[in-house]
Amino acid sequence: MLFNSIEFFVFFPIVVALYYALPHKYRWGLLLISSCYFYMVFIPVYILILGFTIVIDYFAGILLENSQGRKRKIYLIASIIANTGVLAVFKYYNFLNENLTVLLKGFTMENPIPYLSILLPIGLSFHTFQAMSYTIEVYRGNQKAERNFGIYALYVMFFPQLVAGPIERPQHMLHQFHRETQLDFLRIAEGLKHIVWGLFKKVIIADRISEYVNIVYGNPHDYQGPHLLMATFFFTFQIYCDFSGYSSIAIGTARILGINLMENFRRPYLAENIREFWQRWHISLSTWFRDYLYIPLGGSKVPLLRGFFNTFIVFLVSGLWHGANWTFVIWGALHGFYMVFAKITQPVRDRINAFTGLDRLPLLLKVVRISTTFVLASIAWIFFRAASMEDAMYILSHMFRLETVQNLNLFEFSVDMYLSIVLILFLFMVEAFEEKLKLFETIKLSPVFVRWTIYLTSIIALLALGIWKSADFIYFQF
Repeated sequence: MLFNSIEFFVFFPIVVALYYALPHKYRWGLLLISSCYFYMVFIPVYILILGFTIVIDYFAGILLENSQGRKRKIYLIASIIANTGVLAVFKYYNFLNENLTVLLKGFTMENPIPYLSILLPIGLSFHTFQAMSYTIEVYRGNQKAERNFGIYALYVMFFPQLVAGPIERPQHMLHQFHRETQLDFLRIAEGLKHIVWGLFKKVIIADRISEYVNIVYGNPHDYQGPHLLMATFFFTFQIYCDFSGYSSIAIGTARILGINLMENFRRPYLAENIREFWQRWHISLSTWFRDYLYIPLGGSKVPLLRGFFNTFIVFLVSGLWHGANWTFVIWGALHGFYMVFAKITQPVRDRINAFTGLDRLPLLLKVVRISTTFVLASIAWIFFRAASMEDAMYILSHMFRLETVQNLNLFEFSVDMYLSIVLILFLFMVEAFEEKLKLFETIKLSPVFVRWTIYLTSIIALLALGIWKSADFIYFQF
């Protein structure tokens, strides 16, 4: 079920009404049933995959808590293998098989392993990582094993964040399902604001500019410089508005139900370097990799070259997490390179800033850093969006060419094109004001007339400008 669909606008109010009408002890059951229905709207049979991993991890958690020594590690490894095994079969089997075919062909051999004709379950990577965090935290002693099977299942399946996060930790979520929540209209109002802002980013900005992006990236070899440059610029904002829009709606719907989800985005295109970008972008994933991969590898508390290796490995795995395609691996590798290169060149860049006087012009230096980070992230997004390495390299090598292009009708600035640019500028201004002046908090403290004028204007804008085609969210494919 999509957040931007009529079905959800019927489903969610019914769930909320029943939730607050029921006694506390029955509410988790309602949420679990609702979450199962929410997920089964996509492909019903895939609920069995979720059920399999839930059963495995539920019992693994209890065994981990009741065991000592080597047995605990065996139970943890078994749980991780079960989770990653499901991910490997559905997400990476054909990718690995294709690469094996290419490798064997180089030795004039045929690959005898058959391909699988299976669809990737919606959000598989998200709920797999959330389930893995549970067993890891129980193993580390940071979380007690959940004895209520239904509540553990709800932890994995909670519908607001089931298919695209945020990827939560058990310490933050499980106790909230046990806690009794009273009806709070102020909290509901806060949740609705998150939902409206998320829908604004999704249906007004992301879905509008997606049409142009899909045309150009669907057949990139038909286009030259300005088309490719504009499509890449648009995609940079499409993926942000699409994914952060989902996260905002998820946070809002959960807030209405009395559940607090973690912040997943913090205005990433205002970051002054790539390291800061990843502290602001998909925070639940970046912290997951930090806590469960980067730090166990040694983090930065190792010799310099080993630290660079650890950083690069984390970003390679992050790229592969996003998709079974070499384009995603290159996307991750680029970000790893950015991080390592930035650390190596920091002394040189500091000297350049001192020599040019930029370090005495903090506002200009900030603009230069934000712009540079934005350009680097946008270049990496080319590999994320392109259908193949060939397409990505074509776009990268042709996007800055200024010769006359064909099919100029695509580049003629229609009203929709102008509107898209205005909306992107509006988004940037809102986020800049939020960064500096806490805009949303200021609105919250404004007089009633001002607040309600903003709220009603936002709703009218959603109805008038929204692209209500129930378009999928980009991160559903992961």
